[in-house]
Amino acid sequence: MVVHQHRRLRGRAGEAVLAAGVALAVTAMSGCAGDGNDDRPPAADAAADAAAVVRGAADALARTGSARARTAMEMATGGTRVTIRGEGGVDFKNRMGQLLVMLPADVKGKAEHRPITELLVPGALYMKNRGAGVPDDKWVRVDTTTLSDGNLVTGGATDPLVAAELLRGAQQVTYVGETEVAGTKVRHYRGTTDIGRAAASASPGVRGALEAAAKGFSKDAVPFDAYLDEEGRLRKVRHRFTYVNNGVIDVSSTTLLYGFGTPVTVVLPATGDIYAGKIAD
Repeated sequence: MVVHQHRRLRGRAGEAVLAAGVALAVTAMSGCAGDGNDDRPPAADAAADAAAVVRGAADALARTGSARARTAMEMATGGTRVTIRGEGGVDFKNRMGQLLVMLPADVKGKAEHRPITELLVPGALYMKNRGAGVPDDKWVRVDTTTLSDGNLVTGGATDPLVAAELLRGAQQVTYVGETEVAGTKVRHYRGTTDIGRAAASASPGVRGALEAAAKGFSKDAVPFDAYLDEEGRLRKVRHRFTYVNNGVIDVSSTTLLYGFGTPVTVVLPATGDIYAGKIAD
C-alpha cells in the first residue's frame, strides 16, 4: 500500500501518517475574471448563502453522475517541495473511481517508480504497482477507515469523492467572486471546513474515512478554495492540510473535475490478485 507505516497523527491521536507517495517523492528529490453580464443572481445574493452552496457541492455531483478528474498533491517540508499528480474518472452516483497516480522524477529527471493505479471505493483503496516488495501483477487493498488521515493524503491523491464530501463541514465561507476554470465561468468560495462536521453529515460510504480523519488530525479545520459552476457542480477544490511527521508537513491537495457525464467503469481485482504478504517499510 502507499503508506510505509501507519502512525497516528500528533495531538488527539499521536503522530501523523506519512503518505507513501510523498515519502517516495522526497527520496527522489534528496483566472480570468468573469464579465458579470449574465442572468445569475447578484454577488450579494451568492455571498448570503455561500456556506449552504458549498455544502451542497457533493449532492450536485451525485446528481450529475460522473466526471473526469485530475489531482495534484504538493508537499513542502524542510525546504523541499514535490508534487504528485493523478488523472482518471469518478462515478459519484455509485461512489467509485479510478486514478493513475504519477510520482515525481528524481533530481536528474528520471522516473524512479512506475505510475500507481488506484481504485477508489467506499471504505477501501486498491493499488497496483505499489512497489515496496509487492509483485507487479498484484494489488494491495487498504481499509481507509483504519488510516489516521482517512486517505485524505495517504494515497498521494485525495479521493475526489471525499474531497467533495469534506466540504459538507464548510463554515466561515466567503464568496470571493466570479472567475474561470478551464474556460468555464465559476463562482469562487473560500473558507474552512470542519472534518468532524463533514463526517457527521457525509454519505454512508465516505463517513468512516472522514471519521477516522477527524480522530487522527490534530486540527479539524481545513482551509479550502472551491469553484462551483452555474449548476452548483464542483469544478475545482483546493484543500490545505498540515500534519506532523518528523517536522511540520504542509500538503496542498487540488482536485479538478471536468467532462461531466463521461462513463466511468471500475473493475475490482479478484481475491486471488490481492497481495497478502508483507509490505516493505
